[in-house]
Amino acid sequence: MDKIIVRGNGPLRGETHASGAKNAALPILAASLLAEGEHSFRNVPQLADVGTMLAVLRTMGCEAERHQGRQKHLCRVRVPHQVVPEAPYALVKTMRASVLVLGPLLARHGRARVSLPGGCAIGARPIDQHLKGLRALGAEIDLSGGYVEARAKRLRGAVVAFDLITVTGTENVMMAAVLARGRTVLENAAREPEVEELAGVLNKMGARISGAGSGEITIDGVDCLRPVDHAIIPDRIEAGTLLVAAAITGGEVLVKNVVPEHLEAVLQKLREAGCRIRAEAGGIRLSGPQTVRPVSVKTAEHPGFPTDMQAQLMSLTSVADGTSIISESIFENRFMHVAELRRMGADISVEGATAVVRGVDRLSGAPVMATDLRASASLILAGLRAEGRTAVSRVYHLDRGYERLERKLRALGADIRRVRE
Repeated sequence: MDKIIVRGNGPLRGETHASGAKNAALPILAASLLAEGEHSFRNVPQLADVGTMLAVLRTMGCEAERHQGRQKHLCRVRVPHQVVPEAPYALVKTMRASVLVLGPLLARHGRARVSLPGGCAIGARPIDQHLKGLRALGAEIDLSGGYVEARAKRLRGAVVAFDLITVTGTENVMMAAVLARGRTVLENAAREPEVEELAGVLNKMGARISGAGSGEITIDGVDCLRPVDHAIIPDRIEAGTLLVAAAITGGEVLVKNVVPEHLEAVLQKLREAGCRIRAEAGGIRLSGPQTVRPVSVKTAEHPGFPTDMQAQLMSLTSVADGTSIISESIFENRFMHVAELRRMGADISVEGATAVVRGVDRLSGAPVMATDLRASASLILAGLRAEGRTAVSRVYHLDRGYERLERKLRALGADIRRVRE
């Protein structure tokens, strides 16, 4: 098992880039099941979760390969006429996004058997809204032995009003609806850029979807789809993490391969913290402040402040000149990194879903443990600012969502390395 060793050594400077978006790549890979033939996906990040999704596709009989060398960000998926419509527990338990194969399998093959999902321990994250939407489209669904078993001769269009905003639920039902008979309307739909990206890819495959990126998505079903060649959008969360790395060290970094519109809420809070930010061709340049100003934020669905940036912002505010209030409204267990930041000298108290962060003059390096994907990034960010040596263990969480983050930070001047425990 690996761990990351960080020693704070001053401002980061230089250029880097954001990799392809994990949360766009996973549903798009699942969508390949909707069309027989060979799909090509470019700008696919080299992540553990992507490897898991490719493994899921292979268990169904698809040829799914990730190229190496100069084409390491290219994935090809060849989908046969018939697949094995099952996603086994051994794979799904490691990544809840595996449940995204449920909608495509049901739509194209009329049946699916998918294990109930696992993933990060940051909250309950149920799939009841997925199942509600699929039932509205005419699916018969049973839960038995830890599996979702679904059947439908052919799905039919319907109005699906989600009880709460769900990204993967919106994506799963949208993928199912593209081959349904008639029109489907998704109300209270997720508006994340990754949802809009998936809709764009499905339309390239021959689907008829409008309204993606808004709270109401309309899908007119078609009889079949065709394979697609597509480049994945940049990862807005990785880009945000790299920008916070520049901010917390008081450095200046240009992050390329970024869509600024996807990061508006994050950029607003970084400006409030005292950062100077300007858009450049193909990227965002951030100059960190000498003194970080306190900021307060409440996470929310897009276009609000993303929950996936909450832990990173907390690391930044832990060294601010004043008190910040951070409220988490999406996941109930997403303050698990607080105890580890306290080990480094942060002054943070938690009351329910709200954290009060009183900025300190300095952090101190310490052995800490990553509890989930974004928590691992927050601890590395704190280590960039801390005095002395920080050792972050259980970084397999990090590898689920960041493509060798330590290499990108080292190229910017960070004293950081990966070692085998």
